[in-house]
Amino acid sequence: MDISPDKQNIDSVFSNTTYYIDFYQRQYKWNEEPVKRLLDDVFYRFNEEYKKYKDSDIPIEKNIDKYSWYYLNTYVTNLVEGKLFVVDGQQRLTTLTLILIKLRHLAEKHESDLIGWIDDKIMGRSGFKKNFWMNHTAHISTLQDLFDGKELNSINTDSGITAQNMVKNYAEISKVLNTLSNKKIFETFVFYFLKRLVLINLDVKQTDVPMVFEVINDRGVKLKPYEILKGKLLGQIDKDELITLDFNEIWDAQVKQINDFKEDEIDEFFTYFLKGKLSDTRGLAQKFDKDYHRVMFEVEYDKLLKLNHNPKGVKKFLLNDFVYFTNLYTKVYKYYQDFDENQPFVFYNNLTQMNTQFLLILSACELNDADEDLKIYKISQNLDKMFCLLQLQRSYNSNAFSTDVYKLSSEIRNKPLAEIDGIFNKYLLGQLSDARGVTVEREISYSLFKDTGIDLDKRFKRYFFARIEKFIALNTKMEMKQTFYNLVQNTGHVNGFHIEHILSHNDENKALFNNDDELFERERNRLGGLLILKGLDNISSNNETFKKKLKSYSNTLYWNETLRADAYKSKLDFTKMINEYKLNFKPYEQFGAEELEDRHRLLFDIVNRIWSN
Repeated sequence: MDISPDKQNIDSVFSNTTYYIDFYQRQYKWNEEPVKRLLDDVFYRFNEEYKKYKDSDIPIEKNIDKYSWYYLNTYVTNLVEGKLFVVDGQQRLTTLTLILIKLRHLAEKHESDLIGWIDDKIMGRSGFKKNFWMNHTAHISTLQDLFDGKELNSINTDSGITAQNMVKNYAEISKVLNTLSNKKIFETFVFYFLKRLVLINLDVKQTDVPMVFEVINDRGVKLKPYEILKGKLLGQIDKDELITLDFNEIWDAQVKQINDFKEDEIDEFFTYFLKGKLSDTRGLAQKFDKDYHRVMFEVEYDKLLKLNHNPKGVKKFLLNDFVYFTNLYTKVYKYYQDFDENQPFVFYNNLTQMNTQFLLILSACELNDADEDLKIYKISQNLDKMFCLLQLQRSYNSNAFSTDVYKLSSEIRNKPLAEIDGIFNKYLLGQLSDARGVTVEREISYSLFKDTGIDLDKRFKRYFFARIEKFIALNTKMEMKQTFYNLVQNTGHVNGFHIEHILSHNDENKALFNNDDELFERERNRLGGLLILKGLDNISSNNETFKKKLKSYSNTLYWNETLRADAYKSKLDFTKMINEYKLNFKPYEQFGAEELEDRHRLLFDIVNRIWSN
C-alpha cells in the first residue's frame, strides 16, 4: 500500500484544492460536544502563546512563527481523475470551514484587512465561478447563507442533517469566537489559526481506500458497522460507474428508510439478513452479532455472498438482494409497529418480543419472492403459535427455543410456502416432547394445559387475555374496548391493565378449597381463575367476595363480563359464536373449584380456535 503523508497548515489545506465528499463519508454529524472540544483545545494553546507575545513590538505576521504549532489530526484523501475526494476527516474539515466563515464576519466587524485572506480560505475562483473548498454539493445553499451572514433561524436546512448541523454548530462556534473582542487579539488568532494549526494529509490509492476507511475513525465519533460496510462494498466499484448508476444514492435511500424507524436499525437488518441466509446453528449465528461487516467476508461465507474483491458481485448484490431485502424488512417493520388486519401476527410478535420473526422471514423469502406476503403471514403466525403453545403448556425453555430458531431458520431458508407449516410443527412437537420427557404427538392437549397460569410471566398473561378479548370482539362483530398497548404494554397505575384474581385471599374462598393454602394458591393462579382489569378497578376489587367482584367486572372487558348474567341478554352475535364453536360460556353466581375448572376448560377450547392453523 502506498500512503504519502503531508504536513499542512490550514493556510495550505484551503488554498487551491476543492474537496469532494466521498461516498464513504457520513453526513456531517458532529454536534456541540466535538465542536466545543476542538475549540477548547485550540483556544487553550492560543491563549498560552498569546500571553507570551502579546506585548511584543514585532508585527504578528513575523512573530507568528514563534507560536507553538498545534496538531489537529489527520485527514485522508483519494485522487480520482483529477478530483480529490475526502475519505476520512470531513467532519473536521467542515468544522474548520465554519470557523473560517465566522472569522470572515468578525473581520468585517473589526474592519480588518485580513478579510480577503480569510475569503480565499473559504472558497476559490475557477473562471467566473467561485466554489467552496469544502464542496458539500447537496448543501451549498446552506454554506452560502452562512457566508452571506443570513439570520440563522431563516436558513433553509431541508437538504438534510448536514445542513442542520452546519447551522447548529455555527451558532456554537460564534459563541466562542465572539470572545475575540478587539482587533489585535482577533488578527493574532487569525494568523495562529491559519499558520500554526497543522493537519496531516494521507493520500491513498483507490484500491486501498476500503481498508484505510475501516481502521480510521473521526475524532470521537466511532463508525457504525454499516458505515464501514458501505466503504468496503462501494469502494470496489469504479468511480464513474458509481456515479452513473447511482450506487451511493441507492445505498443511502435504502439505509434511510430503515433508519427512519430507529437510529442505526440498518445494523439490525444486516445482522438478521446474514444470520438468516448464512447460519445454520445458534453458535454460527452469534458470530454476526458484533462484527458482521468483517465476518461476512470470511472465506466460508464469501463463497455464498461473493462480495470480496468482486466488483461485479457487489453491483449485483446492491441492485438486487440489498434493495429487495431492505424493502422486505421495511414492510415487515411497518406491520411490527402498527397493527394491520392483513398481517396481524407480525404485530402480535412485537407484543411478545418475538423479534426473531425478522430473521425467519428474511431466511424464508427468496429474491423477488412471489409468495412474499403469504410467507410473512405464515411465518409470523407460526412463530406466535409455537411460542404461545409452548408457554400455555408449561414447556417453554428460552435457551432451547433460541437454539431451535436457528435450526428452523436453516430449514425454511428459500423453501416453498407449502413446507413452512410442517417445519414449524416439527419443532413445536420436538420442544414439547423434550420439555415433558415423552413423545408428544398433538400440538395442544388439556393434560399439558391443565395447570397453566402460575408459571407464566405477567406480560404474557396480559397478552394472552388480550388475544382472548380480540377473539371475542372479532367473532361478535364488536370493537375492542381497549388497545393492545393498554392491555399488554401499559403498566401505569391508572390506565395500565393488571392481573386480577377472581378468587381473593379471604377465609370464604379458602374454605372452598378445604383451607389448604397450597392448593388454594395453585388453583387461584390457573388461567381460569384470572382476568385483567384496569389499574384502579383492580385495586378496588382486592380481597372482595366473588359477588362483590362481579359488580366491578361490569363495563370492563368482554371476557370479564362473561362471568355476569347480563352479558348474555339479547346478544345474538355472542350466542351465534357460542353455538358455532361449541364454547361453554355461562354466567356464575358463585365461584369455586368447579367453576374455575369450567373457565379453564373454556379457555382451552378458545386456545384451540385461536392457535390452530
